[in-house]
Amino acid sequence: MSSASPRDLAQADATQHNPGHQVLNETEPEGSRLEPSSEHSHRSTSPVIPLPEIPQPKLDLELDLSSIIGSSETKAEAIHVGGTDDFNVLFIGAGNIMFGSDEGPWNHSFRLEHKLGPRLKVVALIDPAIDRANAVLEKKRDSFVVSAYEATRVFKNLDDFVNNMSPKDKPRAVIVGSPPMFRGSLQPGRNIEVQILKHFPGVALFIEKPIATGARHEISDAFAIAKTISDSKTICSVGYMLRYLKAVQQMKQIIRENNLTVMSTIARYACAYVKISKPDWWDKSKSIFASAGPVVEQGTHFADLSRYFGGEVDVDTVQAHSVEWDENAGHLSHQSIDESAIPPENRIPRVTTATWKYDSGAVGTFTHIVALHDTNYSCEFEVYADGYQLKLVNPYVQPILYVRKPGDDIEQAFQFPDDDPFFSEVSNLIDIVEDIEEDSEAAQILSSYEDAVRTYELTWAIRDASERSRAAKQQANRKAAEAQKAA
Repeated sequence: MSSASPRDLAQADATQHNPGHQVLNETEPEGSRLEPSSEHSHRSTSPVIPLPEIPQPKLDLELDLSSIIGSSETKAEAIHVGGTDDFNVLFIGAGNIMFGSDEGPWNHSFRLEHKLGPRLKVVALIDPAIDRANAVLEKKRDSFVVSAYEATRVFKNLDDFVNNMSPKDKPRAVIVGSPPMFRGSLQPGRNIEVQILKHFPGVALFIEKPIATGARHEISDAFAIAKTISDSKTICSVGYMLRYLKAVQQMKQIIRENNLTVMSTIARYACAYVKISKPDWWDKSKSIFASAGPVVEQGTHFADLSRYFGGEVDVDTVQAHSVEWDENAGHLSHQSIDESAIPPENRIPRVTTATWKYDSGAVGTFTHIVALHDTNYSCEFEVYADGYQLKLVNPYVQPILYVRKPGDDIEQAFQFPDDDPFFSEVSNLIDIVEDIEEDSEAAQILSSYEDAVRTYELTWAIRDASERSRAAKQQANRKAAEAQKAA
């Protein structure tokens, strides 16, 4: 395992990713931009040109996010000062996504604490694992944010809270961080959104992604929930936080200001599998803890980015292929689980690659790979338009945006230190709930529930297409074997 920090790794990638690029720092003043390493910049001998001097086509470094992210700071360190009264929040789920872990940057409680400060009051924590819920609350009460949790009560389910709450406990927002198997469905016990809408009509929702990991045929349930949320005009945000990255919004700005039409999107997600030790993750028949397969669970962010830039997908055009566990190319040498305990038909693919047509006529490609060792994942997302290549690298740790534009073969690289999209998505939700902005469009929710369902539909279409192609290949092999035997 490398001892380098995420920023060190990102910086190394910035200087080695392409032999001809210039590195620009999004938040540093002119004069402090990073020059390309001489070892890797033999194609880039001229000094970095300050971006404001670049003529059309537009590629303005001064990214205007006020119409997307809102006017408040996007760093987690910024404290929201919009209101003075208590802000009641209900937490559903006491796991890592809500309270953080060493596995990643997610931690919704932390972002809400920094957004609302002493105004935050968590009225209840809903989780059937009572001991775990009490343990995380004990840590919170033993910290400087004790005022947010000193009156928090723990309940096994939402009905218990509703039956025991007083009028002062009514939440202004509900944060849903329970496993995806418990949402996105109309089936009792897996319909948390329906329960919230019933008990707390009009209360804002923040729901983690993916919207569900249920059976394929239940996607219609998720669309029905989306329609109910929309018809009731409930404020609802789904946690596709990569949309809120400054790098992603700069890509959007470049496309908008230069009147570009997206021709192609290319998404690649390569995970480091050695430390993935939950057996259910390796079993695509499971819907608890994550799964329905890695494309539906892990690949969902990149499927969503694809739609964010390419538009709606004609799901009937999705074609896909996979490398499976029983193929020579699918052998893995360092699994931390005993895969023999999983039925062969339920073992996950090692590679899934898909293509499709967007309604706009553009094309999309997507590849999910289970291949890397050690810790760091390798993730890239590219958008192509006439004259332009926009390439987002390492979006989860230290995003770097590489831009190639007309009139220049050399990519420029933009860095965005200290950007926190998890904070931005929570901040926007609170601002909209409180309606504190003079401009009603200043803060926006970038992923609605319906939008998230369409991403979920795309990931299932990819999985289905890869399984159909595998089945067709197996059938062809059987027929060939039978013909050879009969000859």
